[in-house]
Parts: sequence; C-alpha cells; structure tokens
Amino acid sequence: MDLDMLNMFVIAGGTLAIPILAFVASFLLWPSALIRIYYWYWRRALGMQVRYVNYDDYQFCYSYRGRPGYRPSILMLHGFSAHKDMWLSIVKFLPKNLHLVCVDMPGHEGTTRSDLDDYSISGQAKRIHQFVECIKLNRRPFHLVGTSMGGNVAGVYAAQYPEDICSLTLICPAGLPSTTDSKFIKQLRELQESRHIDRIPLIPSTPEEMADMLKLCSYVRFKVPQQILQGLVDVRIPHNEFYRKLFLEIVDEKSRHSLHENMSKIKAPTQVIWGKQDQVLDVSGASVLASAIPHCHVYILENCGHSVVVERPRKTANLILEFLALLHSIDNKKQA
Repeated sequence: MDLDMLNMFVIAGGTLAIPILAFVASFLLWPSALIRIYYWYWRRALGMQVRYVNYDDYQFCYSYRGRPGYRPSILMLHGFSAHKDMWLSIVKFLPKNLHLVCVDMPGHEGTTRSDLDDYSISGQAKRIHQFVECIKLNRRPFHLVGTSMGGNVAGVYAAQYPEDICSLTLICPAGLPSTTDSKFIKQLRELQESRHIDRIPLIPSTPEEMADMLKLCSYVRFKVPQQILQGLVDVRIPHNEFYRKLFLEIVDEKSRHSLHENMSKIKAPTQVIWGKQDQVLDVSGASVLASAIPHCHVYILENCGHSVVVERPRKTANLILEFLALLHSIDNKKQA
C-alpha cells in the first residue's frame, strides 16, 4: 500500500472517529444535550416546525405541521412537566396532510413562565384560548386533544369555549374524583403523613427517582440506561421548583376536580382513551365521563398505563383518526 493510500485511510478514519467520539462523549458527559438533539432530529424528520407567538408580553412556543384544510385542525395539550415534543410518537402515525399544532403549556419549555401567572386549570384554559386566538386556529372549529393535566385543561376549554371545538379527545385526563385511590394517590398520602410532601413522585431529582416515575407511569417496563436516566433528570432539575408550585396549584381545591365540575357543559362529540393499568389516575374516571357526556366514546387499552401516548402511540393515533372519520361520516349523513 503506497503512502497516499495510507494517508487517505487515516484521514477517512479520523473523519468518522470525530462524530463517534462526540456521540460517546455526549452520552457519557452530557446526556441531557443528547436528549435535546434527539428531539430536534425527530421534529425535523417528522416535518414539525417550531414557532413562537406573542399575546401582549406573553410568549407561546409551539410546533406545527401542515396547513388548515377541509378536515379539522388538531391542537394537542401535553401533561404535567412534559412539553410539546411528547406528541411526536403520535405525530409519526398521523397523515402529513393533517394540520397539527402542539403547544408548550403555560410555564413549560418555550412558553412564558411567570410567578404572577394563574396556573390553575381554569387559568391555563384561558391562556390556551389566547394562544388559539393568536394563531387564529378558531377560524374554524378544531379537534382538541389533551392528556393527563392537559386532558383536564382540554375538557375545561371545551366547556368554556364550545364555539371553538368541533370534537374532543381526552387521554387519561386529570380533574375527576375517584372511588379508588390509585398507587400515585396512595404514595402522596403516605408522603403527606410522613411530612415529606416535597418528595412528589412525579418530580424526580435523581436517576433512581426517575426510574421509579417511569415505572409508575408505564405498564410496559422500558429498559432505560443509567446515563439516559441522568440526562432526563438533568433536563428537569432546573424546572423542579416550578413543577412543585404547579403541582400544588393543580391539586388545590380550585383545580382538583375542574373537569368533573365542567363535564356536563361539554357538548362536543367526545372520545376518552384510558390505559387499563393506569397507576396515576384511576381508570374509573372513564365511566364518570361517559355518564355525563352524551354519546361519549370510551376506549380502555389493555396492558397500558398512564403514559398512553408513549406506550401505545400507533393505537392512539388510529383511534383518533377513526373517531374523526366517524364524525365526518355522521355529518355527511346529516347533510344528505
């Protein structure tokens, strides 16, 4: 092998080694950076674009794909301490010609966080309405999807702004009373009795607590490497003080049963999706909604916990599409 050929292999090997070493270094030293890059890449791969919009001095951050068309736009509201990218697993299985909008909830990720803001469920619903008006999403009625805390907000939104909504999907929504305490509620009671209420199971500050939270929220047991657990914790720790304040706000009497107090006002066709093995919020909430909302469609997913969006993304996407297709068919029959 001549010297030029040897040099070429050395240069090629060095070029390939740089990104590999960078990946390994990120994985070992800065796992949180790797997680951010992962979401950035996934958004690009799925065609989701990030934008910002202001209502007075308040900034909303959101991602979107597609444009409004003859089918309803879909607005997605994430759960407590999550962000708009949690919906990417669902977006993957939705048609690219659908207009999708995923917004960071008040105080989360790129949306403004202010100590003066009202983080009650009603206050969050008002903020989301401001966002909807900013991007003119309610020029035509849209389909609203919410999970967990976001499901509570979505239900209250549908009750308070019925003219904006053509249909509604609630995934394991909070805001409902339960006759049976879930594992999460039992843990909270134990912590309250031991005066360790600052150790909220949904606000981890160590990799071990993160692993426990994933077990609490998921029926499927994901094998997550220690470094990734550390990265997930590193991303969250700067926000944990806010998460504690928000948690106390949404479990306060003003918000604890907001969805229950507003569900009789929901007139839009409603779909409820719940994981049968939910350990955070009791699945009996599905029957509570079904008894209060006319023609409510309920789907209980076997072998699924609270993190329906993560555990059963394809099934959830298909259920939403089937629900929208059914409503479209009913509308066509009415017009015929």
